[in-house]
Amino acid sequence: MEFLLIKFALAGFVLFAVLNLAGFHTWVERKQSALIQDRIGANRASIFGFRMLGMFHGVADVLKMFTKEDIVPAGADRTLHTLAPFFAVFFALVTFAAIPFGDRLYVGDLVSTGYIELQVANIDAGLLYVFAMLSLGVYGVILAGFASRNNYAIMGGLRATAQMISYEIALGISIVGVVMVYGTMNLSELVRAQGQTIGGGWIPLWGIVTQPVAFVVFLTAALAETKRMPFDLPEGESEIIGFHVEYSGMKFGMFFLSDFLETIVVASLATTLFFGGWQVPYLMPDGFHFPWGGELLVPNWLYAFLGFASFSIKGLTFMFIFMQLRWTVPRFRYDQLMNLGWKGLFPIAVANVVVTAVVLALIGESL
Repeated sequence: MEFLLIKFALAGFVLFAVLNLAGFHTWVERKQSALIQDRIGANRASIFGFRMLGMFHGVADVLKMFTKEDIVPAGADRTLHTLAPFFAVFFALVTFAAIPFGDRLYVGDLVSTGYIELQVANIDAGLLYVFAMLSLGVYGVILAGFASRNNYAIMGGLRATAQMISYEIALGISIVGVVMVYGTMNLSELVRAQGQTIGGGWIPLWGIVTQPVAFVVFLTAALAETKRMPFDLPEGESEIIGFHVEYSGMKFGMFFLSDFLETIVVASLATTLFFGGWQVPYLMPDGFHFPWGGELLVPNWLYAFLGFASFSIKGLTFMFIFMQLRWTVPRFRYDQLMNLGWKGLFPIAVANVVVTAVVLALIGESL
């Protein structure tokens, strides 16, 4: 019973943190775009005269969306029109259940285990679960396009479906090399495997060291999965063909939210697969062990906290990079988008898997 309560508390914490981070993301993106474009940015919304550098704009957006009229076009399928944004948000949220945000926190009197996994669900095939949930998110997009009975929305839905399916292939193949190197699909064990070092103990054996090509393919394909600039052709705001063109109120808000949730998912996955997850260089469960032989022991609670802080900083850094790319790289043409996926990323990902297999065969084992 105690174990179940802890798991529910972890799930609640993750849900609370992710949703608030997505809301905060809107403010950061507004301010970052303003900084790049040499303007002030959103700063008008206030509460009792306090503006807080425009942070209340997110609250104003939510209030506006909840109070706006929910319009369903004549002839549209009302049931599917309502389910589509729910699917988009639901599958993005449940993905976080398998992502480990810290190592084990030992608790002496915890029944039967003695420790808490800082992860909602420790799934043996966690990587498969994550990609399965991300793949199901396309249903929300395609349903939004077809249920609206609008030609522009259908075009956006078709674009999104073709784009997501195309890039999911390169995305999936890119992480095969990571699985081959570390020999597991359990995300917690995969992060622990990245705690090894090479070069006399100086270089952490993170995924970016063992699979640099896979990292580039993964990051590019994952950005395309989020449907954000420069891969935002399904929404095509300047072309008015978005799959959510017939949505208003909080239904539109849910699609808006899912974009930020998917960005957080991609940042978390990039951190977990290629940058050691919660790993801190030279930090072991009992403390720091430096290459020159020095040691600095730390209690387990501090070790778990430092791991959580490491994961958070890496993830936030990736989110900042994604926002920077959005405001600096122009949108692809649709033929360029598909060519990049099928003629660029796909063969590179396959070649990376072949090279990884050859190297591991010569070495004789995975890490």
